[in-house]
Amino acid sequence: MFVRKIRLTLFALLVCCGSGPAVAQEFGLYTGPLTGGGQHSYSWAMDYQEGFGKYFAGSITWLNEGHIPGHHRDGHLAQFWARLPLASRRLVFAVGAGPYRYFDTVPAEQGAAYANTHGWGMVYSARATYYTSHRWTMNLQLNRVQIAGGPSTSAVLAGIGYQLDAPDTPGPRDYALPRQGLVTQNEITAMAGETILNSLQSQSSAAEAIEYRRGIGRFTDVTIGYLHEGNQIVARRDGLTVQLWLTRAFLDERLTLGVGGGAYAAIHHGEDPDSRTTGDGILSGIVSLSASYRMSHHWAARVTWNRVVTRYSRDTDVLLGGIGYRF
Repeated sequence: MFVRKIRLTLFALLVCCGSGPAVAQEFGLYTGPLTGGGQHSYSWAMDYQEGFGKYFAGSITWLNEGHIPGHHRDGHLAQFWARLPLASRRLVFAVGAGPYRYFDTVPAEQGAAYANTHGWGMVYSARATYYTSHRWTMNLQLNRVQIAGGPSTSAVLAGIGYQLDAPDTPGPRDYALPRQGLVTQNEITAMAGETILNSLQSQSSAAEAIEYRRGIGRFTDVTIGYLHEGNQIVARRDGLTVQLWLTRAFLDERLTLGVGGGAYAAIHHGEDPDSRTTGDGILSGIVSLSASYRMSHHWAARVTWNRVVTRYSRDTDVLLGGIGYRF
């Protein structure tokens, strides 16, 4: 599982640095120690936040709570923040709270090796941010995760962030820049990468995908695609994906960031009964983070992190990168 941590951390850095979400239109990366259930581990997070005025903001975050014995938990959360700018807006203190949709890998009962469990919790946070004169930020954050069906945790995270839209004054931008046109017109992308099974051993396999993306609103895209998760994890699984995305464009339209969710109609291949050729193995959920960098008018590089959410303990992370054609 330590190898899985390294892979996902490197993928997060690729999304942030290879392509180009704390306070107005900033992307932040955080890491630090975590305690919970009388045990110690690590935590890390990716965070995007936009301002709702001088004193308020909202954020979307992917949070990983490390490997407390018996629990490998992560997930996404949305938070509402109250913030106080000080020192000519260079220093900002903020407190936030919001719901947490988590995915946990735990030891299973009745002879199975493990189980994937899903649930809801709350995350309460306090953050201090210092804004440099070059759009970079330095952050210190305290997280408290409250879960009814598992151990609650506390973590102290240090991180760096970058203001994707340059502010008009020192410190955070109060509101995101307005937008008139679509972020995406049409885009076809071919991608390849790796599938990681959310088990205690984190088995992996090669993965491939192709998707068509279409902008349907100023901040929304829809995608339909084919995903092949590989042949090396329990049984081969592939099928059609459909997702709705919230998207943003930055850096003179070159960089795009998006979060999506939808359905995955998977076909299973193999003789093992766990391959689930019928029943609840057909339809699963999929939640994704994606970034693209537009190299020219027609061509873009894209990286996507998909979480496949099943009802039969075959959750996977599918990490993909590829080239897209825009028209």
